[in-house]
Amino acid sequence: MKPDKRDMYDVIIVGGGVGGLINANLLASKGWQVILFEKKSYPFHRVCGEYVSNEVVSFLKQTGCYPEELYPAQITRFQLTSTNGKSAEIPLDLGGFGISRYSFDPFLAAQASSRGAEIIENASVQHIQFIKDYFEVKLSKDAVYRSRVVIGAFGKRSNLDSFLNRRFFKKRSPYIGVKYHIRGDFDNNLICLHNFHGGYCGISKIEDDTFNLCYLSLRAPLKKLGTVHKLEEEILMQNPFLYHIFNTATFVFDKPVVINEISFATKDPVCDHILMSGDAAGMITPLCGNGMAMAIHSAAILSEQVHRFLSGQTNRSDLEYRYSLLWRNKFGLRLLVGRQIQNLFGTSVLSNLAVSLIKKSGSLSEWIMKQTHGKSF
Repeated sequence: MKPDKRDMYDVIIVGGGVGGLINANLLASKGWQVILFEKKSYPFHRVCGEYVSNEVVSFLKQTGCYPEELYPAQITRFQLTSTNGKSAEIPLDLGGFGISRYSFDPFLAAQASSRGAEIIENASVQHIQFIKDYFEVKLSKDAVYRSRVVIGAFGKRSNLDSFLNRRFFKKRSPYIGVKYHIRGDFDNNLICLHNFHGGYCGISKIEDDTFNLCYLSLRAPLKKLGTVHKLEEEILMQNPFLYHIFNTATFVFDKPVVINEISFATKDPVCDHILMSGDAAGMITPLCGNGMAMAIHSAAILSEQVHRFLSGQTNRSDLEYRYSLLWRNKFGLRLLVGRQIQNLFGTSVLSNLAVSLIKKSGSLSEWIMKQTHGKSF
């Protein structure tokens, strides 16, 4: 029997990262009944580069989601170094801002709450089932919620991906991600990408006097060396820039935030009628520094399509088809180019080649930036 409309939400959002929270803000502001489940409790740290391309600034300001009160860092230049310390620096076309997820996510959650969205923390979703024309979402404590639409915003890799039998989840990924916050005498306006054997490390300023240090590495060296500290000492610090950073910075965290098996494989924007947003729909390689901007932009696209469906302007099949088409048209090439560019990083020969190309060809650098970054919207 179909549940009474009074028992139904318009939208259930699973995951309270940037993508999920932007969807919550936009849909709640249009008057829809929205509930969002986040398995952790704000504030908390996530493995993330914490750099946002300025392509989304106009949109964030227009929707009241720009964190001006948190004084995000303004980033205008880019530096690339090879594994042996050769360096090239160029201006960023659009530039970007730096903001920690520890601050940004609670800010967005508070904004969504003020617009009428229910934000439920410490809520782990175990099961999502589509029944005729509505969803049942079951939490770990056996509570069941129903809705007309479910948005999956549960990040890079989740147990729900396994439950949904998503193709990418079956393939093992060789990458780990590690994040710290640090303080030191570093350039406030510069985002750096430092190569090391088997990976690369990004550093840029966030709010206050703090910098984000986040790196992607192959998992095999960590397995061989045994600890993250040994990996950094034996592998990362072979790059002179990273040696200097690790030996002069003050580390804010007692221990790093680590995530295993980061996948850049192709994902489907829609799975079992669940509409995926942010990293759950597809993840750009971190070297492109654009994951948060993509999550924000994908939420803007998705929320508009969901609004049209809930308003009766389109049916479910059209909603799913149109969102999939828009998502692939907007982000498919960026993800593909990002995967190809990643092949130029993490080895001595190719990282030196990348530095040389940037030094010798400004037009090539501009082309790469344009392919991996979007336009202001």
